[in-house]
Amino acid sequence: MTDQANPSQPAPEVSPRLRLLGILWLTGYLGLIGWLILRPLAVGWTSPANLTPFASVRLAFSVGSLDGLLRLAGGLLPLAPLGVLLPLAGGRLRVGWLPSLLRTAGCSALIATGLEILKGWAPGHVLNVDDIVLGVLGVAACHLAVVPFTRSRLIERSDPRPGRSRAAYRLHAPLNTLAPRGSSPQR
Repeated sequence: MTDQANPSQPAPEVSPRLRLLGILWLTGYLGLIGWLILRPLAVGWTSPANLTPFASVRLAFSVGSLDGLLRLAGGLLPLAPLGVLLPLAGGRLRVGWLPSLLRTAGCSALIATGLEILKGWAPGHVLNVDDIVLGVLGVAACHLAVVPFTRSRLIERSDPRPGRSRAAYRLHAPLNTLAPRGSSPQR
């Protein structure tokens, strides 16, 4: 039995209310993060900019213990909710996990880079390329932990056909999205 979508029926999407809520949460979260990251800090001295990838990560590992772990968490966690908010604002359900992950990570890389460049101009802040890398890794980890499972549950809940099993909803793109219109995939 093939899992083909009827071309006359649109692919299921997130409800308009949920998508609007996702857009509002995304906007609010970006505003909050922008304010927290870009607000001026009163400091007497700042370290020079770090343009060497993984230099501050190596430093955090060399420090060890709780302080090093907190430094790494400070790079991974601030942008991590974007891993859920960006796909929610996009509103598509039937998309493979890899294209979704790549799209989310790419968008978060652009956001992290823009914030880091702006942060370099704010008083008391310095540019650190590791903040970009760790931010994107945090977004990707959050995305992989939440989005594929949530999408499969939403698809299962929105499918009007009775008797559909969970096995029909794999975490990869269905075959019918890869086949040209009018043709059926062969199994």
